Amino acid sequence: EYHCPVMYKVFNQSTHIAAIKSTGNVFCYEAIEELNIKAKNFKDLLTDEPFARSDIIVLQDPRNTTKFNLSGFHHVKNNLRVNDEELTRAKTDPKARMKKINHETRDTLNELERTYKAPEASTSVKEKADKFNAAHFSTGLRGASLTSTAYDRVTEGEAAILDESIVKYRMVNKKGYVRLTTNYGPLNLELYCDKVPKTCENFMKLCSSGFYNGTIFHRSIRHFMLQGGDP
Repeated sequence: EYHCPVMYKVFNQSTHIAAIKSTGNVFCYEAIEELNIKAKNFKDLLTDEPFARSDIIVLQDPRNTTKFNLSGFHHVKNNLRVNDEELTRAKTDPKARMKKINHETRDTLNELERTYKAPEASTSVKEKADKFNAAHFSTGLRGASLTSTAYDRVTEGEAAILDESIVKYRMVNKKGYVRLTTNYGPLNLELYCDKVPKTCENFMKLCSSGFYNGTIFHRSIRHFMLQGGDP
């Protein structure tokens, strides 16, 4: 085993190791520190050859944690990569690393390659709630992304978007009016759009489309009701 020729300490990953540039001899740093630096005796511990303090080269320092910083590595800083032909081929050919396959798998892959159609690229625009359609509750995506890997990570809470019909009917605050023309004269109807907006909207759409044209009023009770319509 490699060891310090002065202190006979075995060199391992936890040993502080240094070398003398002028002689090339390697020692544990503790020997150089105690016998050369502190004693101010800058002579090689084996050959007694003089050297300068700048000739001390630290080969391994287990207390220096900067060596574990990957961003300081030469190949990382210069973005150097080893060209691997197999890895390059695997990026474009899914079957590049398949060495042996049975007949069923081979036939399945051939059929898939023959019939497969790549999905069309689609772009989606994320819709955000505004002051009109913002709900008083959130979308719940922040909690869902925390507990499930099926969702993309969401770190901010967002208000949920109300349905368009809810927003539209909530803004109706007036009554509506419809005139029905009969063979006995016109009928003016007042619709409570502010109370039942969806029902009134459906009725007015049917009127405007001519759905009730030619409809017969089959029941008339004086001072009570006039009943007609199309079932």
